[in-house]
Amino acid sequence: MKIVETVSEVRQCVKQWRKEGLTVGLVPTMGYLHEGHKSLIDRAVSENDRVVVSVFVNPTQFGPNEDFESYPRDMDKDSALCEDAGASLIFHPQPEKMYLDGYSTFVDMDTITKGLCGKTRPTHFRGVCTVVSKLFNIVAPDRAYFGQKDAQQLAVIKHMVRDLNFDIDIVGCPIIREEDGLAKSSRNTYLNEAERKAATVLSRALSEGKKFMADGEKKSSDVKKIICDIISSEPLAKIDYVEIVDWNNLEPVEDTEGQVLCAIAVYIGKTRLIDNFVTL
Repeated sequence: MKIVETVSEVRQCVKQWRKEGLTVGLVPTMGYLHEGHKSLIDRAVSENDRVVVSVFVNPTQFGPNEDFESYPRDMDKDSALCEDAGASLIFHPQPEKMYLDGYSTFVDMDTITKGLCGKTRPTHFRGVCTVVSKLFNIVAPDRAYFGQKDAQQLAVIKHMVRDLNFDIDIVGCPIIREEDGLAKSSRNTYLNEAERKAATVLSRALSEGKKFMADGEKKSSDVKKIICDIISSEPLAKIDYVEIVDWNNLEPVEDTEGQVLCAIAVYIGKTRLIDNFVTL
């Protein structure tokens, strides 16, 4: 496995692989990798001849007063996990290599970026779409892998690939959880002991909401109330949003029939966590 920091080095490696007739998978990450990221790399390794993992804390997807500077970083740990999982290449650029002096080009999107996380993070998905587009152009993979924990991001990337005619298959992968149900996240490291215990309220609330729907509840408002009541019972939790939307277009729905996404964002202390489930 190689670790490179420049666009030209990535392209040189990919060019050689293409000469050999090999397929290429891409796993975009912001680093501080955990078992959730490893599941994406494992899937990519199983479906491609070579796998590129990008490790880049992307400044353009952080808003003012968000945690860009404090976002956890550990390149030694990340490289060990990638090598263990069978990745071929880590692309670890510095921000000034991805955004040259005077950079002024962005990829923006209407509609599905406006709700859910887009309500309180209005510039977030512009940064996501821009950096992912750049990675797609740099690596030119056959397939790219994203986790369902970031469900809106997954939907946005699929929409962008369709709209901009990227010849790339987007593969969504299941949420990986701790034994107590908490979704794996790099931001879980921000939680102190009491907050970590309180954070299990997210998965417990979603589990009850999902059960409520399985028992025949069709009204979205009633399902949302069940989820909100459980979260609100935890003193350290503050709801950002609880929404039930159409999984295909992320528009709010009044009933739970069809394929819907139930997504939540909750502050545990000062840490904002997200979680969700999708009905199939």
